[in-house]
Amino acid sequence: MDPLCGHHRRGHRDGSAFGEHVDDGGHDVIDDLRRLSQLELRAILLRSAAGLPPPLLHGPTAIVPIAQNVGLPLLLRGVPGDEIARRARAAVASVGLAGREASTPRELSGGELQRVAIARALVGDPLLVLADEPTGNLDPDNARQVLELLRAQVKARGAAGVLVTHSEVAAAGCDRRYRLTSEGLLSA
Repeated sequence: MDPLCGHHRRGHRDGSAFGEHVDDGGHDVIDDLRRLSQLELRAILLRSAAGLPPPLLHGPTAIVPIAQNVGLPLLLRGVPGDEIARRARAAVASVGLAGREASTPRELSGGELQRVAIARALVGDPLLVLADEPTGNLDPDNARQVLELLRAQVKARGAAGVLVTHSEVAAAGCDRRYRLTSEGLLSA
């Protein structure tokens, strides 16, 4: 069974972070999500969600400086270049990599790559951040640092976070946990 941390925030930035289930209307917001059609759910995710990209070590992104990697989601949305540069620099600095904007992914450690992934996921100010095994390839110390950073950055932006992991240690840091089993999604 895999722990699944879930979080939902409805209509306001309440300072919640990973795993906390905010229920403003007296009902279960997870049930609200279950009632949506696939098309409705996809539309919501496309407008307001961002995932942590996989490590940027392969393909064209491997030789692109991290500031440009981080700014890619903004470029795809048609944001002007000067704003992309400003927001990418700020996002890179927010994850502790100020001064490394010109570095390429191949010049970074695994923990630094995950920090770049966090910056890239958050640069567009998504309402929902999806993190699938963000620490799977990291040693325990880097894993702890990345999870703390991810949680702090999501909380600081008032976003919602969903963390999917096999790690009981990572799941233990969530405010609310679910387990995905053959019977479906169960509260842990």
